Amino acid sequence: MRRICFAAALLSLVVQASADEKAEQKGMALVESFVTGIESFSGNFRQSLVDADGVVIDETEGTVEILRPGRFRWDNTEPYEQWLIADGLNIWNYDVDLEQVTVKPQASALSNTPALILSGATDAFDQFEYIESYQEADYYWVRLEPREADAGFDRMELGFLDEVLHRMVFFDNLGQTTLVQLEDVKVNPALEPSRFEFEIPAYADLIGTPASAAIE
Repeated sequence: MRRICFAAALLSLVVQASADEKAEQKGMALVESFVTGIESFSGNFRQSLVDADGVVIDETEGTVEILRPGRFRWDNTEPYEQWLIADGLNIWNYDVDLEQVTVKPQASALSNTPALILSGATDAFDQFEYIESYQEADYYWVRLEPREADAGFDRMELGFLDEVLHRMVFFDNLGQTTLVQLEDVKVNPALEPSRFEFEIPAYADLIGTPASAAIE
């Protein structure tokens, strides 16, 4: 009887290990497909910021556009207008109401941030560690953690519906959670490269110094 119990327990562990390995393979394949397997992506988003007590403290809506390699645009349209544009060289943050533009070199600004996943940077997988995958209703979730302790957030979870990214959840170091719902998602739509170019408005204040040489 002891041998039978031991054999059953051992078999259970083997089956679980095999299931975990398959889940990891599927989870990483979904993330890798999103980061390196598509050329363009677009959709609408609804974003909520929830504090440590579960209270929603901020909500925004807007649009997201991605054009690989290295370019994306994240535009808040409600309740205020703000553009975040990555042109492959710099990150431009334009607050329309304040008439203020903040710019940072893209390589340093995106390092160890969730936005690295959006940009499709080839070193994204060097900066994040796979933790686990799990199924919840129709969504397949993949949990990743930053490898650097000073990344500014604890972990992120990406939710895939029919193998397409539709949900993102970010947990920061202050106990706050950012929930992003993507709707009207399109994979590999035709996007104009000019959408990812930014010209500083003549009346806007500029904070920061843009990089002036192409990043190799």
